[in-house]
Amino acid sequence: MKALFLTNEYPPHTYGGAGVHVDYLSRELAKLIDVEVRAFGDQHQDAPHLTVRGFPKSTDAYTCPKPLRSAFAAVSRCVDFNTTNIDADVVHCHTWYSQLGGVMAKLNYGLPLVVTVHSLEPLRPWKREQLGGGYDFTCWIERTAMEMADAVVAVSRETKADVLRLFNVDEKRVHIIYNGIDPDEYRVADASDAVLTTHGIDPGKPFVLFVGRIARQKGIIHLVNAIKYLDPGFQIVLCAGAPDTPEIAAEMQRAVEAARRGRDGVIWIEKMLDKRNVISLYGKAAVFCCPSIYEPFGIINLEAMACETAVVASAVGGIKEVVVHGETGFLVPLEQMAESPFEPVDPDRFARDLAARINELMRQSELRERFAKAGRARAVERFSWASIAEQTRDLYASLRKPDGR
Repeated sequence: MKALFLTNEYPPHTYGGAGVHVDYLSRELAKLIDVEVRAFGDQHQDAPHLTVRGFPKSTDAYTCPKPLRSAFAAVSRCVDFNTTNIDADVVHCHTWYSQLGGVMAKLNYGLPLVVTVHSLEPLRPWKREQLGGGYDFTCWIERTAMEMADAVVAVSRETKADVLRLFNVDEKRVHIIYNGIDPDEYRVADASDAVLTTHGIDPGKPFVLFVGRIARQKGIIHLVNAIKYLDPGFQIVLCAGAPDTPEIAAEMQRAVEAARRGRDGVIWIEKMLDKRNVISLYGKAAVFCCPSIYEPFGIINLEAMACETAVVASAVGGIKEVVVHGETGFLVPLEQMAESPFEPVDPDRFARDLAARINELMRQSELRERFAKAGRARAVERFSWASIAEQTRDLYASLRKPDGR
């Protein structure tokens, strides 16, 4: 059997959880079947049972409004994915960027189509800030692919419920397969303090860590606004780059400046660090905070848990299936507005609640250690990429036609 992955992100061009998922799943799945990855970029890799090809695209000649260029470039790459001959038995798409390519492969090559839901466009209305009218287009692509797919993979129970609520999809076609972790890679290591000192973090003081993009979805502004309620004596490290828009970048800048006027030890690393350095930060942090307002799974919490770090996270989406409240960390309730369900009803209350749970853990080293050990155990026992690859392979097999295709 051979699977074709279509994806926007693939190393070294990875900036979010979907890219992490495709990276690890493709490598683990290649131990079971042949896998070909077609991605946005200039990748080129030939390994036993795993080939990777990047499809570069310049938008320099585009004269359309700038917010539309990424959408049109995605469509162009999806065409290129298909004009390059496909000899796979199943096509598997990751994120809306690649889904039109999957629809084309289904119709033109007669392949079963699998779509993994890493996030859903209707639940990310702030993307209109990035895409303008292109947001309506991406919603249409996603709806078309989801409703045409032979199988939809939801990365959590909550995500499955969202799929069934938002799209005309038969429940029998929706399968829950979680994200995973490589426990041999994400673990506490005897790393030096170099990553700390390089970025102005005092190795002698504990710190709370955030890792993620500067995006509405990630809720980082709410954590920054919570800083004024945090106890003195520890640092806050914001490893946050790749802002979605200039507007949210400016908002973040103002919020951090305001937080720094109230206390010392607010360190902002304004770029996405490589995996090795991020793992070192996870392992050295006293607490990891994930204040997301929308998160289908929240793989960053799993990464932190695997590195034996206690977690404080918002109780939304798939996070509730990763972090066990009172066992591996604390979940902070987030009451969202009915007319705009991705903003807190009371942002200041949410910020105070985040701060209260962070303060509770920072005051109690024994509780932090207990959560950390339980988090590592849960990550290793419940979220193995080997198991996820086997489930994915079995799903493909169930979609094959009687003639073996």
